[in-house]
Amino acid sequence: MAINLDFPTVWARWPSFLDGATLTLELALMATVFGGTLGTLCAVGRRSRNSTIASLSGAYVEAIRNTPFLVQIFLVYFGLASLGLKLSAFTVAAMALTINVGAYTTEIMRAGFDAIPRGQIEAAEGLALSRFQVYWHIVLLPAMEKVYPSLTSQFVLMMLASSVCSQISAEELTAVANFIQSDTYRAFETYITIAVIYVVLSLVLRAGFWGLGLVLFPRLRRLGTPL
Repeated sequence: MAINLDFPTVWARWPSFLDGATLTLELALMATVFGGTLGTLCAVGRRSRNSTIASLSGAYVEAIRNTPFLVQIFLVYFGLASLGLKLSAFTVAAMALTINVGAYTTEIMRAGFDAIPRGQIEAAEGLALSRFQVYWHIVLLPAMEKVYPSLTSQFVLMMLASSVCSQISAEELTAVANFIQSDTYRAFETYITIAVIYVVLSLVLRAGFWGLGLVLFPRLRRLGTPL
């Protein structure tokens, strides 16, 4: 059985692929910044002495980690619409990705916090550092340094998961591919093409995070520790 492949027909749509890849990167970067911030705050909340804050942070993490991302994005999309909030598909997709990756970031950062020796914190408190100074210099930055590889891997996985956003018509890479294959009737060639693009995007993100790690954690760079 002969297989008739026609990649040039698909490659002729490269401007559309470029637009989809750009939107995918925009979603990933927005979710990385806001989701990373949300996750860090919730990780602090889970360690809070206030039981209400700790319980709410824990409930958020368990709810997100035990439900599919597709269900979450539908809840955000249709939930906001039922409240009369008409937002663009891009905005909803960014919000859903932020909420999702925030929960996983919470657990990663909590593991980093738990890895900080208690004696180190007590020593900082003995030097009369404020609670903020202790968290920032003794807990947060060293914890982030320890879990940075896990964080970056989670953010790359989140970028790949953004393909689900095509279900709410966000015009990211997979949505563009769905349109192209329905227009050209070249499904196999189309999805092979975006698979390659996703690999390239993953490598670009990993390289970017690696460079950022060299800037954020010069101690590791001097020690020659891989990020």
